Amino acid sequence: MTRPKRQEKPNAEGRMSLSGHLKELRNRAAVVLAVLLLGFVACLSFASRLVTLFTDMGEGSGYVFVYIAPQELLMVYMNLALIAAIVLAFPVLVYEIYSFCSPALEGKQRRFVILALTIGTAFFVLGILFAYYISIPFMLGFLIQFTGEVNVSASISIQAYISFLTTVFLIFGIVFEMPVISVSLTGLGLLRPEWLVKGRKVMIVLIFVVAAVITPPDVVSQVMVALPMIALYELSIILCRLFARKKERADSDED
Repeated sequence: MTRPKRQEKPNAEGRMSLSGHLKELRNRAAVVLAVLLLGFVACLSFASRLVTLFTDMGEGSGYVFVYIAPQELLMVYMNLALIAAIVLAFPVLVYEIYSFCSPALEGKQRRFVILALTIGTAFFVLGILFAYYISIPFMLGFLIQFTGEVNVSASISIQAYISFLTTVFLIFGIVFEMPVISVSLTGLGLLRPEWLVKGRKVMIVLIFVVAAVITPPDVVSQVMVALPMIALYELSIILCRLFARKKERADSDED
């Protein structure tokens, strides 16, 4: 009877061989996949409640939802269950990535990474909440007004509707990461607040261009994405200035 192989430990210098790193990476990836699979099975049982939650928002604006293929509603359930499972497994994913990378980080770097991950997650959730409570209801209410000008009813495919919602959620979640990314780059010395101030006019134009590319082809959606991006850009300037001053004081104290 063969004994199971023990996990390779670091040598006297605290280093691990390439094969040891690959084995550790495989084990951590297996943990994340297992949690993701269990989360998918669990979330599939209440996927219908998620569909009801999202359709209630559209029905309040006057939309009627249908599915136009036999398997369409089932695929919506599975897609939502997968997204919910990813959300549930995200803390495990972050922990495993941090645990894998932490031996190469120093004390200050570890604290910075933990703080960046925590604040980044909070801003991502804040972006989703902003989209759910403000942007999407406004978009849906605006877009359905055009049905009053023609003899057309708003019967929307449930798959297209859920795809629209998840796209908007993802866009706003990523957009709200702008201050976190800016501060992180400032902490690494790759970005200066002065550069953000000098490039403000150019960035505003680029923001509207990006908003036009990543949103549905209507002006309201573009503006609803561009305005928060501009506000977050200004917030990034303020936070980068504060962080740069704090970093300068810390460097001067060390000297």
